[in-house]
Amino acid sequence: MIDKRTVFEIHRLNNMQFSIRQIAKQLGLDRGTVKKYIEQPDITCQKRPDRVSKLDPFRDLIQQMVNDYPQIKAPVVLQHIRAKGFAGEITIVRYYLRELRQAKKQAFIRFESRPGEQFQIDWGHFGSLTYGKSSRKLYALVVIESHSRVLFVVFTHSQNQATLHQCLIAAFLYFGGTPGELVVDNMVTAVIERVGSMIRFNEAFLDFLRHFGITPKACNVRAPYEKGKVENSIRYIRHNFWPLRKFADLDDVNHQVLAWLDTTANQRLHQTTGEKPVDRFVKDALNPLPDPLPDYRETESLKVYKDFGIRFDANVYTVPPRLVGKTVTLKADSRTVSIHYKEKKVAIHARKWERGLRVDLPAHTEQVRKLRKRILMDRQMMIFMSLGQEAVDYVEKLSDARQPLKKTVAYLLQLQDKYGASSLTYALRKALAHKLYGSEYVENILHQEMTSAVHHRPVALKNEDLNQIRLPQPNLAEYDALALSRRRK
Repeated sequence: MIDKRTVFEIHRLNNMQFSIRQIAKQLGLDRGTVKKYIEQPDITCQKRPDRVSKLDPFRDLIQQMVNDYPQIKAPVVLQHIRAKGFAGEITIVRYYLRELRQAKKQAFIRFESRPGEQFQIDWGHFGSLTYGKSSRKLYALVVIESHSRVLFVVFTHSQNQATLHQCLIAAFLYFGGTPGELVVDNMVTAVIERVGSMIRFNEAFLDFLRHFGITPKACNVRAPYEKGKVENSIRYIRHNFWPLRKFADLDDVNHQVLAWLDTTANQRLHQTTGEKPVDRFVKDALNPLPDPLPDYRETESLKVYKDFGIRFDANVYTVPPRLVGKTVTLKADSRTVSIHYKEKKVAIHARKWERGLRVDLPAHTEQVRKLRKRILMDRQMMIFMSLGQEAVDYVEKLSDARQPLKKTVAYLLQLQDKYGASSLTYALRKALAHKLYGSEYVENILHQEMTSAVHHRPVALKNEDLNQIRLPQPNLAEYDALALSRRRK
């Protein structure tokens, strides 16, 4: 005997054209029982005379146990109520637990949307892809147009906010328009918080949808059937697209899945509708896309380091050397990394998914080479290099170590004034031997091992340019050669 609420549900589902098999599955009943109550709905009135059950004194306690622990088993319940005086067997306990759980079950209606009314979206995890020595997790955003069941899939290596927005724009372009509403689960990039029926959507997500006039709709917690179309689609992808395939990289995965969508997924006879999704799809029912489309690439403000590179996603991407020390704006999608300075694009790279790489452009390397050459032609630099091979070698090492050449050489020449050329040459030789590249290292060697050759400051002239005049160190070997030649004469 079942209660009137269950009988009501049987007839409600029957009026919605659910089959006896489907009703039985939804309500956890035998098919014969469902058929009997459809044919004789008033059978519930034929109640047996009320009689006392051994379980009656314990029903409230058992119901509390089920509320606290929904998956509690009959043997555990029996153990607790026997300690309180229950003298019956486990069968009646099992029947009552089944009755309680059936009362909690909710039958759901298969909701059929009008053309263009609704998209459902969800993420699926599909292992990882290997790039050299690195591995990246692989995700798929699955989008389905609820009326036609036309599918769109895009694979990514991230589920962050910017990636979600980029994937949705790719989906809108694929479908040729936008829906009236977007059904999502409780992903943090869409839903920040839920308190009962109150939903707090992610502000960035709402701002994104505002541009397209889309209304978000969040599923209830632990209610996957509310977006059952996309849930089933993810299973379909796992069993139909994914097996026995090999992929070189992210572009290869997306190329293959687009071909599969156009030749298989959207061309099959759908089990529920009995039609091909592509034939059932009504493009004109969608809302038109805005023109131009908003730019939702991943955006960051980054500092340019001395190696004329910026750090992004475990790699270094180069920019023109003139921007060292500046802050630039990076915009990235799954294929490219674009770098801007004061709203002007200064570099664009192919995005690399292997970690620990330096992604360089030949033009940037050539600019650095020319810049170094210009610096080496500077007069102060020529004077410093006239000190000998140690000075030449030290300038080269300073350049390799990305040290500021002009500033360092200017300070080393001041040390020459203070300690003398021979002492500076000795300090440079020792610094080279210990791989110490920088004016502070040379100054420390001189301070510890040498005596200052000059104990007073040179005369300071009013014209600052005259104070900067320096003469190259004379090569005494030339004088020796001249003296020897005169003696021979």
